[in-house]
Amino acid sequence: MTATIIRNLLSNAVKFSKRFGKMIIRTSDADRFIKIEVEDDGVGMKDCEKAKLFRLDVTHSSIGTENETGTGLGLILCKEFVEKNGGAISVESKINCGSTFCFTLPKPVI
Repeated sequence: MTATIIRNLLSNAVKFSKRFGKMIIRTSDADRFIKIEVEDDGVGMKDCEKAKLFRLDVTHSSIGTENETGTGLGLILCKEFVEKNGGAISVESKINCGSTFCFTLPKPVI
């Protein structure tokens, strides 16, 4: 599930970044959780767009920078996978500056 989440977030970062754009993946410890961030320097989103991202009751689809299409279901799937594993997902974004998707998952018990 984690691989699917990361693959979808990276795919979206590519889709909404300009050619030769920059993407960064960060990981860090956050108490009992591992925090993973996928950042891009793409087109970004308005607050009203961000509010629609993880919701099943709202249809949300955007065209990528090279006319790629999508259904908006990938982020909903990411949210379901993250929450099913006891984590949380969020997004920070600014128009023309890019987006950072962040999710947490509980640290494995060894």
